[in-house]
Amino acid sequence: MPTSAPGSEGPAMRQRARGFTLIELIVVVAILAIASSLASLALRDPAETRLEREAERLAALLEGMRAESRSLGLALRWQALPDRVEGIDFRFLGLPPGMKPPPQAWLDQPAPRVRITRFDAGGSSSPGQVLLGPEPVIGAQRIELGLEERRITVASDGLGPFRIERDAAPR
Repeated sequence: MPTSAPGSEGPAMRQRARGFTLIELIVVVAILAIASSLASLALRDPAETRLEREAERLAALLEGMRAESRSLGLALRWQALPDRVEGIDFRFLGLPPGMKPPPQAWLDQPAPRVRITRFDAGGSSSPGQVLLGPEPVIGAQRIELGLEERRITVASDGLGPFRIERDAAPR
């Protein structure tokens, strides 16, 4: 016969006490939410990440050398090499003798594909090199970087700075 004394509950009472509290359920849901958010970050496309990093770095290099071109009064150009030669993937042409060149290699290999389109002030196109100065208005220029099926563009309208234009979808 059951009594109300501590320790005297029978097997029926112990079965009824099983279950989860609201706090335990909230903790489990929070852990699942954190795990799923970390998994989604880990699944980010590495090619897209590399391409964005290379484009941001290239835009910064081009802007730095554009300012250098104006301050020196020299016509500087950027050129991508078709193949890596002695650790060099691209170069800046027109630097004065004795000036230490800026970085000339992509951060990661394989290097992204490069397609350059430059429009002079008169509207004529001269692909292959990007003009950086010394004039304040240099003509619209676009550098398309590609890695696997991803593409990203570094562009300037000739008056403003080089900026990154992300393609909406891979082509």
